[in-house]
Amino acid sequence: MASSRLRRLSLGEMGSLNSSEGSELKLSREAMHQGLDTLSDSPSSTTANDLDLIFLKGIMESPIAHEKLEETKLEAVRDNNLELVQEILRDLSPLVDQNSSAAELARILKEPHFQSLLETHDSVASKSFETPPPSPCAFMDAALNNQPVPPDAVRMVGIRKVAGEHLGVTFRVESGELVIARILHGGMIDQQGLLHVGDIIKEVNGKEVGNDPKVLQEMLKEASGSVVLKILPSYQEPHPPRQVFVKCHFDYDPAHDNLIPCKEAGLKFGSGDILQIVNQEDPNWWQACHVEGGSAGLIPSQLLEEKRKAFVKRDLELAAAGALCGGISGKRKKKMMYLTTKNAEFDRHELLIYEEVAKVPPFRRKTLVLIGAQGVGRRSLKNKLMLSDPARYGTTIPYTCRKPKEDEKDGQMYSFVGRAEMEQDIKSGRYLEHGEYDGNLYGTKISSIHEVIEAGKVCALDVNPQALKVLRTSEFLPYVVFIEAPDFEVLRAMNKSAIEAGVATKQLTDAELKRTVDESGRIQRAYGHYFDLTIVNDNLEGAFRSLRAALERLNTERQWVPVSWVF
Repeated sequence: MASSRLRRLSLGEMGSLNSSEGSELKLSREAMHQGLDTLSDSPSSTTANDLDLIFLKGIMESPIAHEKLEETKLEAVRDNNLELVQEILRDLSPLVDQNSSAAELARILKEPHFQSLLETHDSVASKSFETPPPSPCAFMDAALNNQPVPPDAVRMVGIRKVAGEHLGVTFRVESGELVIARILHGGMIDQQGLLHVGDIIKEVNGKEVGNDPKVLQEMLKEASGSVVLKILPSYQEPHPPRQVFVKCHFDYDPAHDNLIPCKEAGLKFGSGDILQIVNQEDPNWWQACHVEGGSAGLIPSQLLEEKRKAFVKRDLELAAAGALCGGISGKRKKKMMYLTTKNAEFDRHELLIYEEVAKVPPFRRKTLVLIGAQGVGRRSLKNKLMLSDPARYGTTIPYTCRKPKEDEKDGQMYSFVGRAEMEQDIKSGRYLEHGEYDGNLYGTKISSIHEVIEAGKVCALDVNPQALKVLRTSEFLPYVVFIEAPDFEVLRAMNKSAIEAGVATKQLTDAELKRTVDESGRIQRAYGHYFDLTIVNDNLEGAFRSLRAALERLNTERQWVPVSWVF
């Protein structure tokens, strides 16, 4: 009986302490001590169950029960860990040269990231934090717990930065609020992962941000130290970065772009640079970074740049209207003009902006294509290359419908065919390029290129630039080298030296030399996006060495090629 009364008394006292605000049983310290005193003062009885008394007393004296009654606080073991690390480093100093483990530990303790971690810990440990209240979701129905967080749940986000540092984020105005429009890949905000596209920025360090993106950008740029942002989260899932690489075919400087939403967020690049596109969600502004490294920045999208360039006249159109490419009047013979099997007129309307590329292991190109203005030495370089390694390099034999001369044999300098047959083959698209000179047809047959390749050689070609539209495919895998004309004065001195050495017989006029320089520039502007290498031929031996060195590198270095060659 006594045992039962004690149990009811103790349990009744504990039960009276149930909180009306929660469903969990909470024992007060006073009730606990009163129960223990009752148990201790209770006389022993033969009718009492001693085992029950011992069991009940053991529960109430348990440290676990008392821990429940303590007002829990989160406290750090110590808040001077940086000082402790310095002491450890001083103790390790004599051992670093003798023990590899000590040296490794010292290196880890000196790491800037480790030091920053300890500094942050000490900063937090110096303050006292109460135990956070239980989540309100804990008392909600399980079905409601799966609901998304309400969009009006305000969140505070803290970041650390130095003045002038760009955060890698841009904003837009939406319903009078400043919303994160994009987060630049690799930037500070992207690395921290605390903000997301669509988040609404309400305050910066307790100050309202208004609705002007430029003011907010300046506020964040000039802020330093700890910056606290008050936001309304969007809870949008971030998209994984893309793995798209492009070769740029124009120069871009965001400092001179009036359309870019934030000049500091722009990425500068030059023609020929390789970029990785990491985000294309915005139809006007892509995010990209240089393959060599660095943070991502904004670049104009293909669509935006097409709009800007759509109505700008290209060099080919301007040249067609001028005297640069006009026919030479008088009784002189008409110069031979080659036409490709494809429509060269298409070049006038092609907008060259970005070209998707892929990096592949070293491989041997099927063709070597030399491009340049007339008189820059393309043929001399090609012949010199084939003589230096005839087992590796070969070239095609041009076709013509003219009659062979007495000392000419078919298949040596020319392959001779009938005019009707040649015209039919031209109509059927069997020629890379063709033209008429002095009433006779001349041309390079596509099958003759394949014959050189099938013989295990690299087919060296010096063709007109229009032919690149046909050659720059996986069928021919060309390595395109532009032979650039030197300055006017250098070109005139070279022509004079060639005449004195007996290599050339014709003294070129200043007008002809200027025409060569101008034509070289026009070709570079119109077809430069096709070039893998540019060599200025101001010295034949030097240009040849540069060409050979570049061809050797193809056998050892990974190469960027059009993605259409791979997939």
